Amino acid sequence: MPDTSLSQRETAILLLLMAEAREFTNPELDEQFGCKIDKKEREHLQRLKLIEVGKKGQAFTYALSDDGWARAAAMFRDGIPRSSRLAARVLEAVVRAMVSGLQRHLERSGAPLAEIFGREEDLVPAVSEAPLAEPSVAQAAEPVAHTYAANVPARPSDDIETLIRKAYAQLADKANAWVSLTRLRPLLGDVSRDEVDATLRQMIRRPDVRLVPWESQKSLSQEDRDAAVVIGDQPKHRILIGA
Repeated sequence: MPDTSLSQRETAILLLLMAEAREFTNPELDEQFGCKIDKKEREHLQRLKLIEVGKKGQAFTYALSDDGWARAAAMFRDGIPRSSRLAARVLEAVVRAMVSGLQRHLERSGAPLAEIFGREEDLVPAVSEAPLAEPSVAQAAEPVAHTYAANVPARPSDDIETLIRKAYAQLADKANAWVSLTRLRPLLGDVSRDEVDATLRQMIRRPDVRLVPWESQKSLSQEDRDAAVVIGDQPKHRILIGA
């Protein structure tokens, strides 16, 4: 049975690549985080199919694979194993990368920190039990202007999520199958692109939903690129909805 355990440096490598969500070369990793991937680590992570390795000139390039994203997500869900306790210097690099990723999210979404770190019960506004006042004649005559926040679906997002889940079930040929958004989008009827994308961005927070980039960007068709949803500054091309 192959050894699937990770050293503390390999754990840090996965977390760094996850936090930056892009391709890195060793010189870039060294310059930005003081961390390099050596041959032994590269070969081990490749054997476990956790990273994708390419070439840029004479330098190797590194990016998380689908399985790498799943392994990183499992670390967040289950916690980093005690045996992988990170050394101070490595931990500092990981923290810097994650803070940088969080800052990108805040700038992109405009969300306050309390919305990210606050507990759900603290974020739900209290519902007033006072009866609603009847509108005056003048108020009733005025047209009502409906406004929606950016990226918030105009129709109930749970309805759109149900459509997405049904379309996925129709296309998935087995449990935990990956389905391309290129095939999924045409099954969603007249739902607008903005509504679908906003709902997908909400669904990725659910424990049974994963959205990932295609492994080989070079093999993508223009149709595949157009169907992607951008999350975390990265186009996601495939969805998995598990048990």
